[in-house]
Amino acid sequence: MKLKSLKPIFTLLLLTAIMILPYFVFAQSTSTGSVNTGSSGNPLTILENIASGENGPYTKADENSLLTIIGLIINGALGLLGVIFIALVILAGYNWMTAAGNEEAVKKAQNTIQHALIGLIIVLSSWAIWNFILVNIIERL
Repeated sequence: MKLKSLKPIFTLLLLTAIMILPYFVFAQSTSTGSVNTGSSGNPLTILENIASGENGPYTKADENSLLTIIGLIINGALGLLGVIFIALVILAGYNWMTAAGNEEAVKKAQNTIQHALIGLIIVLSSWAIWNFILVNIIERL
């Protein structure tokens, strides 16, 4: 493979990593906030407690609960897909700006933007449906 064909892939991976890495920072403030992080120093327990109860859509921060695990996986996957589609829109916009009047490159960039926006709408719709199911059906079980 040529280096030129690998450049967009590495750029997309770099942008994705930059947007995902802040989620793995588990810094705690010295003052006691409204989030109950528990006595455990385990970052996963802290993350589950932050996303549960009054501060999130989950009723309990039980790590053994199937609903909690499924909810975390689905929310994470939909968030990652949203980031990927937004990165595709940005990359296609860059390609459009640097097309320098080349009609074929402009058309390709426009098609990429169109497909990425359709994908983003599908992901947002999926998230809305999942949130509706979570709030109105699963929490009432």
